[in-house]
Amino acid sequence: MRKLLFIISFLFAVAGGVRAAETVTLTDGTTQTGDIVKFDDNGLMLRGDNDAYNNVPWGKLSQDSLKHLANNPKLKPLVEVFIEPDTAARPAKADITVNPVTRLERPTNPSLFGGLFGSPVGLFILLVLYGANLFAAYEISIVRARPAVQVLGLSAILPIIGPVVFLILPMKVEAPPEEVHFAPPAGTADAAAARTPEEIQIVEASWQKEEKKPEPQIFARGKFTFNKRFVETKFAGFFGEPKGDALKFSMEVKTAAAHFAVDRIMRVEGTDVILETTQPAQVTVALNDILEIKLTPKPV
Repeated sequence: MRKLLFIISFLFAVAGGVRAAETVTLTDGTTQTGDIVKFDDNGLMLRGDNDAYNNVPWGKLSQDSLKHLANNPKLKPLVEVFIEPDTAARPAKADITVNPVTRLERPTNPSLFGGLFGSPVGLFILLVLYGANLFAAYEISIVRARPAVQVLGLSAILPIIGPVVFLILPMKVEAPPEEVHFAPPAGTADAAAARTPEEIQIVEASWQKEEKKPEPQIFARGKFTFNKRFVETKFAGFFGEPKGDALKFSMEVKTAAAHFAVDRIMRVEGTDVILETTQPAQVTVALNDILEIKLTPKPV
């Protein structure tokens, strides 16, 4: 019986094509000894002393062990992919040829302004900055209530400095014209109303007293901030059908470019107000462009 088992084990080893009691070296320097009982794509299975089984992956085997196992036709297809090629067997690296290129010549010690004036791109940038300077001057003339020709002229001669100067200056606000009151001629009803209480000898009835006439109201930029809330609250009577102040006053809106006689306010937005005027019938005015709003009493 013992001879039969020995013969079967020998035939199994020969049929597998793998020698028993292989000693392999790992990449960390340690060694594993045992019979190869199984191998696949993942590695070897060694049976050591006392029937202890160890799985050894192909990647943990040293190059010498891999080359030694490659001599076995059964193991060669599995281990040859893990064997690193020798330096002599590696293909030679291809030579890299760097072709010369044409480069732009840099000016010697270039300055900032010299670089701007010396290239088309620099001239374009200066032209854009100059246009932005004039546009800023025009906007400042509207905000500060200054003549546009004056601000644009100085800004054209002194770019950047001109707009800054007018931006620092205080806003120029025109004072409303003072009304001149003339004394009524003697012997008239107005003259009697103008007398002091000591001069009044006849008591007048309340229905004979004249009502106080409304006076013009002027709302100028600088004293008032023209925004949506201000227009909606101060001129509420001019929205829709005339009511309140719209029955007693006529409205005039003055901007830097035009002067409008307003019949009513159609709608006010965050930045614009739409007005119904005599000519043209309807205009849209930016709130930032309004310089003055004047309410003039309507004739009785």
